[in-house]
Amino acid sequence: MNDHPTPLVPVLAVVGIGLIGGSFAAALRRVGQVGRVLGVGRRPASLQRARDLGLIDEIADFYQAAEQADLILLATPVGAMPAALQALAPLLRPQTLITDAGSTKSDVARMARDLLGDQCSQFIPGHPIAGSEMTGPEAADPMLYHGRKVVLTPFEETPGTALHRLIRIWEACGGRVQIMDPAAHDRALASVSHVPHFLAAAYMAQVVQAADADVRLSLAGTGFRDFTRIAAGSAEVWRDIFLSNREAVLRELDDFDRVLQTLRATLEADTDPAGLEALLEQAALARRFWGGRDTMS
Repeated sequence: MNDHPTPLVPVLAVVGIGLIGGSFAAALRRVGQVGRVLGVGRRPASLQRARDLGLIDEIADFYQAAEQADLILLATPVGAMPAALQALAPLLRPQTLITDAGSTKSDVARMARDLLGDQCSQFIPGHPIAGSEMTGPEAADPMLYHGRKVVLTPFEETPGTALHRLIRIWEACGGRVQIMDPAAHDRALASVSHVPHFLAAAYMAQVVQAADADVRLSLAGTGFRDFTRIAAGSAEVWRDIFLSNREAVLRELDDFDRVLQTLRATLEADTDPAGLEALLEQAALARRFWGGRDTMS
């Protein structure tokens, strides 16, 4: 009798052991659904730190990852994925499944088709909608994905068995999987993730460039802290997100600008306090409703 059933992922390779990749490995380890974890990356110090923290068992290269791993997670900035896919393509075994954790999906799907060719059926683009302003292996949290949405955007030729397998893996991490079209994902995330970060970064930049920045920051309270928290995220990661989802982000910025101009006009007019209050109340009610629904879900 086997008292130790085979885990969902006997050998996992994580390319990019930071918050996202490290948390994925830690989540699977917490529930006993991973055997060995290989860490692949460009920063030896980060890989060694991940090993010291117990996030990975071995430091590996792309050859070892392709040769040994049952699942490879690309947890790198989107801009670094082409090099990773190029390195893996000639080495992949037919049974190896690849996924990613990038915040944009249309461009990832295109590069997978271009670089993997017929092997793109082994690749399932994904996006766990979870994160933090913290970075590096120290930020890894085994509960990061608990109760959080994980979007998968499989290709038409993705085998059902492979998709079901990846769904089970994410569910073991505590995620709630949703299947979406890549373009629909990118439009939605531009609105509720990418543009908010863009605006938080822009506002933080405006404050710190002011002549009396030190005074302003010394008086800032929790509202300012909450509003600008996401601006502390990795500049490299967010640069790649904005550039890879440029068109959707620009459309959302246009829509935001129209609302901002409407709100500004009510303030400039100084003759329609009821109109200004109505716009503010509309936003307040929407936020309260969404917040209550999020709490109950």
